[in-house]
Amino acid sequence: MNLTTVINDMNNILWGPPMLVLLVGTGILFTVRLKGMQVRKFNLAFKQTFGGLFKKSTAADADGMSSFQALATAIAAQVGTGNLAGVATAVASGGPGAIFWMWVSGFFGMGTIFAEAVLAQLHTERKDGEKTGGPAYYIKKGLGSNALAIFFAISIIIALGFMGNMVQSSSIAESVYAAFNVPNVITGIIIAVIVGLIIVGGVSRIASFTEKIVPIMAAFYIIGSLVIVFMNADMILPAFKMIFQGAFNPTAATGGVIGVSVKEAMRYGIARGLFSNEAGMGSTPHAHAVAKVKHPAEQGLVSMMGVVIDTGVVCTLTALVILTTDAFSSGLFGAQLTQEGFTIGFGNFGTTFIAICLFFFSISTIIGWYYFGEANIKFLFGRKGITPYRLLVLIFIVVGTTMSAEIVWELADFFNGLMIIPNLIALLGLASLVIKVANDYEDKFLMNQPATYENHKANE
Repeated sequence: MNLTTVINDMNNILWGPPMLVLLVGTGILFTVRLKGMQVRKFNLAFKQTFGGLFKKSTAADADGMSSFQALATAIAAQVGTGNLAGVATAVASGGPGAIFWMWVSGFFGMGTIFAEAVLAQLHTERKDGEKTGGPAYYIKKGLGSNALAIFFAISIIIALGFMGNMVQSSSIAESVYAAFNVPNVITGIIIAVIVGLIIVGGVSRIASFTEKIVPIMAAFYIIGSLVIVFMNADMILPAFKMIFQGAFNPTAATGGVIGVSVKEAMRYGIARGLFSNEAGMGSTPHAHAVAKVKHPAEQGLVSMMGVVIDTGVVCTLTALVILTTDAFSSGLFGAQLTQEGFTIGFGNFGTTFIAICLFFFSISTIIGWYYFGEANIKFLFGRKGITPYRLLVLIFIVVGTTMSAEIVWELADFFNGLMIIPNLIALLGLASLVIKVANDYEDKFLMNQPATYENHKANE
């Protein structure tokens, strides 16, 4: 039995029904206790997120970044290969109905990610003069467990900073080679140089990069997807019918093309949805922790819009491209299935289009994941650990383009699963604190009364 098989077997246990139930259950808990805040305060969340979009933002500094820069950094990490390959995998393995369950996990995930952002805002620290935060900080300071915090920090550094970024660079290299015949290692070196130039500038350059590139790359992909979907406008309603019907009767939705059960549709939809929007995984709180807002709940609302953009918009459009072009019946899997949809729509340009999208999606994800890992390097070692970490990340990026992605994917999934456990323990253990802050926001802050959330905020 080889290493890949061993890790795959462990992942089947780690990412089995108990983990998915726990993740979705946490989202349901916060949705109920927050009284459906993702619905009640959706308009306010939209305004909080995009109200100042066209205003000139200040540069990020040692005190943090703007609310939109924090969201852009979070979305940079959220919108990646999972939006192309992950959605296609869900559709191919769980049928069109998997998309319905992806929406369900995203809806409840908004409650989870609100809680993560609020807790991250409440528990920040100054590391060598720079404000930083994330799950390791609220696990240590809020939950009072330094051991769990260290476990989380090590897991996320390996999962995202090293293994995850190898997966991203491998995806870029394969896509670029297919479109332009550029050798993988050359692509790896180019990626490492681009990433190196950005991360060496610290939080200021990272925030500046993400707030500029994320809206552009999202718009590019959204417009391209909408063009194909409306080119096949007569298939839009049948596509939605397949999604809703397939959620409860997969065989009827596909005419028996694939033999999947409702259980499989749920499993793949929920799993791929959570992988994509990262709600509950403990990654995006690192960005939301350092957002400059007047009340922690404001960034909680902003964080929810990240799930809407990732799952509600980008993932949905990928699914519609696959279904409206009938690429679904091709029998292809993963990124190749998504690529088939765009090739049917755009002809040979479809391959180039996906290569361009994957390049920007993956580059932005590498930057976001690097930043999340850096926050945990600071937690463990302080600033003295940053330079070695940067060098290792760049080396892993190049190495990732020269090897099979299968083992790296399995390792990344394994450490992703490990880091979720302490994060969920903290979320559940600190749930009452999240509710107190949310109530303070609604009952006092929004009513222009003195807020009292500072009473719950850990000292920086």
